[in-house]
Amino acid sequence: MGKGIWTLTITRDFSASHQLRNYGGKCERMHGHNFGVEVNVEGEKLDEKVQYLMDFKELKKLTDEVLSELDHRHLNELDAFTESNPSSENIAMHIYRGLAPRLPENVRLASVSVSEKASSKATYREV
Repeated sequence: MGKGIWTLTITRDFSASHQLRNYGGKCERMHGHNFGVEVNVEGEKLDEKVQYLMDFKELKKLTDEVLSELDHRHLNELDAFTESNPSSENIAMHIYRGLAPRLPENVRLASVSVSEKASSKATYREV
């Protein structure tokens, strides 16, 4: 039998405006979204006392800390997006890189997905 891995998934959201430079269409003009965010973390070792990978409440809190800098902002004005377009792909990478170092030692960030609407999402992970 193989080694087990647990995956935890949470969803969060934030509201922001952005505009995609060099798009050549309507999205080049400022517009807003209620962005959906999905975070997946994983690990092989559960906490011995509580027998969980980590508290969902703590994972939500850490994610919300990262999202707080994006919420109700015009993303193009943030340092992270002055040269990079605030596309769903780049937003997912930005959240990933902000959240990964905040996680407990036994937990690794598997992926972050960002959606502008329910039918489409971009996922970022590092290998």
